[in-house]
Amino acid sequence: MIFINNHISLNDNEVEISAIRAQGAGGQNVNKVSSAIHLRFNIHTSSLSDEYKQRLLDSKDSRITKEGVLIIKAQQFRTQERNKIDAFERLQSFITKSTHVNKTRRPTKPSRNAKRKRVDQKTQRGKTKALRGKVDF
Repeated sequence: MIFINNHISLNDNEVEISAIRAQGAGGQNVNKVSSAIHLRFNIHTSSLSDEYKQRLLDSKDSRITKEGVLIIKAQQFRTQERNKIDAFERLQSFITKSTHVNKTRRPTKPSRNAKRKRVDQKTQRGKTKALRGKVDF
């Protein structure tokens, strides 16, 4: 089981993991060891609710293919185990971010006291500026 948060969890068979060779510099080891991880998560066949699936598919993420498969490539670390953990963490954060619902913003108005204070400050500031003028003897 892969736990996303208190309400969401995925079965292990919903995520496909394959080890590939990592790109970039790494000396002799890079050509021999498959330390990078390709994580594939099919959104359509997952056990998530339809609402969550639609939110994931609607997100404008370049890692989601046209078929609705999320592909995460983890190759930051030198070991396969650490890259696997990193891939699962990135999957977890992606699902958490897309399933998070923001509060609806209700427009507010300044209170009567706040309006009064603002006007009083403006008049006080105007009086101060008026006193800065030339003095006529």
